[in-house]
Amino acid sequence: MIYKIIIERKAEKEAEKIPIKYRTAIDRAILSLTSNPRPHGSKKLTEKEGYRIRAGNYRILYTVDDTAKTVIVYRIKIKGKTTYK
Repeated sequence: MIYKIIIERKAEKEAEKIPIKYRTAIDRAILSLTSNPRPHGSKKLTEKEGYRIRAGNYRILYTVDDTAKTVIVYRIKIKGKTTYK
């Protein structure tokens, strides 16, 4: 199954602020979601709907729609106290 990746505008803006040396790992992690939207190491969020995966010190937050075969990335943040809020 191939899933379509949709990156929300807010996540795009956050990605633009990330240093180039970390973006390749983030891009690779996002692209891997096309074949497996719930890879080993992904965590289901408890307070919000969706999942998170790690790419170094960064967290990629996303939701999965299995009926439409889409993954929607809505946040890309460095891990900190405000990452999941």
